[in-house]
Amino acid sequence: MPLYKTFTADQNAKVLIWKVQETESQLAEGIVLTPHCHNRMTKMKSELHRRGFLSIRHLLAAEGYVDHDLFYDDAGKPHLKDGKFISITHSHEFTGIIICDSKEVGIDIEMQRDKILSIANKYTPLEEYKTVANSDALIRKLTIVWGAKESLYKIYAQHGLSFLHHINITDFSLSDSGTKGTILHKGKTSHYDVHFLEFEGYTCVYAIKN
Repeated sequence: MPLYKTFTADQNAKVLIWKVQETESQLAEGIVLTPHCHNRMTKMKSELHRRGFLSIRHLLAAEGYVDHDLFYDDAGKPHLKDGKFISITHSHEFTGIIICDSKEVGIDIEMQRDKILSIANKYTPLEEYKTVANSDALIRKLTIVWGAKESLYKIYAQHGLSFLHHINITDFSLSDSGTKGTILHKGKTSHYDVHFLEFEGYTCVYAIKN
């Protein structure tokens, strides 16, 4: 089973990443889904999405959890029954989870693609990136910013939150491994530590609420 990467981050948060290479039947072995999750999976038209869904259950198993230990609130945010905080992500051939004992966490994995250039103005002011050296570097940086905002959005999990207007990511260099994030929404401000890493043309970003 290809557990691709696992490491402990700040504040005792553990990150686990899976490279989805098995067939759906191989991934289904030993996995018992709740009726809710079984129903969710049967509605997935994409085999890759179903395989990703099952691989996340293997990541949970690596930490001693089964599908029955996981539930979702009305906003679609995942929770663990033992009270630990969890976030989940799936992008093409990679899936990931982050689990933390004491602080809220979010995680996002994104494939680095040219498409990010055409949608960037919807979530970040493009004029902030005039000094980026070339298009490859710009794609990498914009992917990190998107992943960071997605991670914060997953933690906050409230309707009406705007990536462009409410979530700010402090500027950073591609040689860094982290930065800071802030959400200002409905007169309240919350702060987050943001970390990122790149592998095989993908970007993984995870955030921990301060």
